[in-house]
Amino acid sequence: MGGSSAAKDHPWQYLAASAAAAWYVALETQLTASLPCINYPLWRASAMAQSGFAVTGATSIGGGSGTISLIGNSLMRRVPPSISPYVYAFAPPYKGMVGVITGMTWARAAIFWGSDYGRELMQKQFGLSKTDFWATVIPPLLVSTMVQCVNQPIVRASITLQNPESGLPNTMASIQHIYKNHGLGGLWHGTSAGILKTVPKYCTAVLVKDVMEEQLPRVDDPSSPTYDRDRLFRSAAKSATAGVAGAALTNPLDVIRNEMFKTNESLVATVRRLVNETGYGFVTRGMAKNLVAVAIPVGCTIFFTDVLIQFSSKRNNFATNNTTMKYDDEIECRQQRRG
Repeated sequence: MGGSSAAKDHPWQYLAASAAAAWYVALETQLTASLPCINYPLWRASAMAQSGFAVTGATSIGGGSGTISLIGNSLMRRVPPSISPYVYAFAPPYKGMVGVITGMTWARAAIFWGSDYGRELMQKQFGLSKTDFWATVIPPLLVSTMVQCVNQPIVRASITLQNPESGLPNTMASIQHIYKNHGLGGLWHGTSAGILKTVPKYCTAVLVKDVMEEQLPRVDDPSSPTYDRDRLFRSAAKSATAGVAGAALTNPLDVIRNEMFKTNESLVATVRRLVNETGYGFVTRGMAKNLVAVAIPVGCTIFFTDVLIQFSSKRNNFATNNTTMKYDDEIECRQQRRG
């Protein structure tokens, strides 16, 4: 992602950037051991909206006891219905948070690293240009498909947990519940919709990222006083555009996938029922929440990766220059002694 830097040289930067984007913010407070990272409640609100899970002022939060529960339930009764899902999403217990964040972390790191590394391999192997369409699209298509298949049981279990009426305590209990009621295949139910949603999202994000990498004005003068700032602004513009493009395109497929989880219907039956019930209005259901929940972490992953690669390259260049200077000084000293 970082321009001319090879992806194969920076796998840990991709993983660290994905982790930073997934966990985003964690602050210790007097009320809880730690607040949830911002990304999880946003994902939770989006998943509930797209799944059609009902949250009303009568919905209990916080396990029904304790200070947080009393405050949360009181707030739920007072806020407008449009705000209730956000209050519920940010309130404990944070069911499935570790599974969700861990899954997001490794998945995005694998997709973006695999996409960049795969593009570099295809360019080298087949002599393709940096802007070649197939070298840009094929790697994220293959990697995101693999990632979706591996992650699918955790994805379904995590979304099932978010139903306020489920009564399931954690991800493992949700997996056991799905297996008991729908068998082993039930854990991968919705994979088709998940692939249809995940693959276009990341292919779009990667394509937009790479196109903007080539089209945005280059920042090539290290002697410029605004060099570092200009590189950050360039990365921010590229990251934000790629994140929004990927999120907006795939919202309808998010809705279809989550409905499949809720009803256990097939892809075709789910689409037919949604069209019969709401017309084609379902394609925008939960769109606003999804733009925030998806665009922010995807954009942040791209941006943080650029920043970490730039930092690593700068540090390596500094170390190399110091080593060269020391070597030159040693040679000069030896020459002076001989003279």
